[in-house]
Amino acid sequence: MDNFIPDVYGQSVFTIDYKKLKKNGIKCLLFDLDNTLVPYTINEPTQKVKDLFAVLSNDFKLIIISNSTKNRLRPFKEKLNVDCSFSSRKPFKKKYQKIMDLYHFTEDEIACLGDQLLTDILGANRMGFTSILVNSLAPFEPIPTRINRFFEKKILKRLKKKKLLVKGEYYD
Repeated sequence: MDNFIPDVYGQSVFTIDYKKLKKNGIKCLLFDLDNTLVPYTINEPTQKVKDLFAVLSNDFKLIIISNSTKNRLRPFKEKLNVDCSFSSRKPFKKKYQKIMDLYHFTEDEIACLGDQLLTDILGANRMGFTSILVNSLAPFEPIPTRINRFFEKKILKRLKKKKLLVKGEYYD
């Protein structure tokens, strides 16, 4: 169950203490896209996301890592001027390792932000990255995500019972 416990739990990507991450040696931020940065139904970055990335790009390498397709990520890559990893097959390690090799970061220099325990947090924890859970932005999700959420609810129930992770009780 330890692989499902995030290092940081925040309300959204806009409430995370990025200064603390930088102070702790983080140099690269891997952002999930759907329901982390924007709702699944939004096809380009919002102004709020653009503003966040403009500020963060001064201190961090920013990469969007998603299980979505190249076409889904293209407008985000172009409008945010960031690199993207599409069809990443999170939580498997292959794309994470490729990012580490390509950009020469170590596991303790990378933080992953996402809204799902079974993909984002599990993947980050398996790699030894700093894992950051945020709340999902919207209720609509594709079928594979709904299946993950079914299992995620069971995991959250067990973690809550052990007082390891309680939905809505944020920490950094």
